Amino acid sequence: MINRVTPKIKWLQRTSTSWLVLGLLAACTGGGSGHIDAGVASPRHVFVIVMENKSYDVALSGRFTASLAAKYGLASNYHAITHPSVPNYLALTSGSTWGVRDDGYYALSKQDLGTQLTNAGVSWRAYMEGLGDAGCLDSPGPYSLGHNPFAYYGGACPANVVPFTALSADLAGNTPRFSWITPDRCHDTHDCRVEVGDQWLQETVGAITASAAWKNNGVLFITWDEDDGSASNQVLTLVMTPAPAHRESTKPYDHYSLLATIEDVLGVGRLGRAAQAQPMTDLVHTLTR
Repeated sequence: MINRVTPKIKWLQRTSTSWLVLGLLAACTGGGSGHIDAGVASPRHVFVIVMENKSYDVALSGRFTASLAAKYGLASNYHAITHPSVPNYLALTSGSTWGVRDDGYYALSKQDLGTQLTNAGVSWRAYMEGLGDAGCLDSPGPYSLGHNPFAYYGGACPANVVPFTALSADLAGNTPRFSWITPDRCHDTHDCRVEVGDQWLQETVGAITASAAWKNNGVLFITWDEDDGSASNQVLTLVMTPAPAHRESTKPYDHYSLLATIEDVLGVGRLGRAAQAQPMTDLVHTLTR
């Protein structure tokens, strides 16, 4: 298994020693579970940010992103499912690629995470940067329909899909249990430099980690939909909880593993291939009670 820590991460780890000590102390008080955070009495909030089309190493070339990898959970043997983008987004939100092999739009059955959460009474929202008055199917770029998987299920967006501009007020007020965040085609680095996306991440992650929802034992996942087209398709995936203890997992994870983890944390069943996937329990505790 891959167990790679770049010199940049090593340097950042040395500068974060005090945080590491605090994280270790927190782990020691967690009943010997070996996880980076303990079980909780109240429902947890889950945040997901999906970036675009960068290999593991290229994603880590962003200074802020590398600092997160040095401070929080790092899945260093995580791979996307396929190429191109759309089937990966479908895998992340339904446990299946639905046989899709391109970036076209298809109206699919409502067998997805959003529908599952709605039926279970779990609050959720998907924040789409660039989503405008033309709606989720017709808004122009830099918004991307292909990066909005919730538009595919049922052939339309549910009311839970909202513009990214709604996130700030929700973080300050009634934050949904599950928040999916899609940057526009520039900020996700699909069309722009890594530095641009890294700056966007710094601002957005800062807002999330300042919120009461995340501070109260929440979890933030940051992943990339696919790499730059290689056969390996290894992508960076970060797991951030309020106890900042760096932990690297070399277990073989993929988008189905992430979906399984999200569903376990939120207390719902697993969809599609997530049912057989290994959840990321060495990076985040999945107990909801």
